[in-house]
Amino acid sequence: MKQYIPFIRKDPVVPVIRLQGVIASGPRGGLSDQGLATVIEKAFRRGKPAGVALVINSPGGSPVQSSLIAARIRRLASEKGVRVHAFVEDVAASGGYWLACAGDEIWVDESSLVGSIGVIFSSFGFHEFMARNGIERRVHTAGRSKSLADPFLPEKPEDVERLRALQEPIHRAFIEHVKRNRGARLDLNADLFNADVWTGQEAVRLGLADGVAHLVPKLQEIYGDKVRLLPYGQRRPLLQRLGMSLAGQALAEVENRALWARYGL
Repeated sequence: MKQYIPFIRKDPVVPVIRLQGVIASGPRGGLSDQGLATVIEKAFRRGKPAGVALVINSPGGSPVQSSLIAARIRRLASEKGVRVHAFVEDVAASGGYWLACAGDEIWVDESSLVGSIGVIFSSFGFHEFMARNGIERRVHTAGRSKSLADPFLPEKPEDVERLRALQEPIHRAFIEHVKRNRGARLDLNADLFNADVWTGQEAVRLGLADGVAHLVPKLQEIYGDKVRLLPYGQRRPLLQRLGMSLAGQALAEVENRALWARYGL
């Protein structure tokens, strides 16, 4: 009750925002700026938080959604003058590490997987299967790039070059985000930006993280034993919470599992 009584010293409060899952927009679910906007705004604006903690467990996903979420966190941290502490659980890779860099410090477990500072485009090739089974596909476009990387056609060198040209500025933006937020802590003599992944202690050595630490003891060390941690998280859609799934959700689940499987999870 003492937080409601004036002139009495209040225990410090740290909202804890859980960022778990694949980063994606729209009906595919996962972490998105739209889905997290209310959660993040409440965490920063409710009362006077001593700090804000991020608990991250994500194999990545959309670079745009990663950028939007991280930018929202940094904007509110600047407006409120609040320090942000990022804690990595199993993995903060690719877009997950983009989110971790929204923290003023990044803390990891010794077995956390961190990094994958790169960009990926993946697809399938069905043209040989179609040829063997006598399947003919008919497609008509206006604009020569409209059928870019069509999985039903043989891969074309010009399509590969075009995809690389699209990936390079995204990769560059990711690198600049990491450099801007990690600054002089990074070991720039190491090859940090080739999409490699490191375990926790190695990530600390390279400057990708600040130390090995867990949420509760680290926040108690910073703010005192009486710090109050308030959990905030994105609610899953009703169908997901009931364990039901439509065809589109099933496909999204396959994509999600493929991303997690890259890290043995």
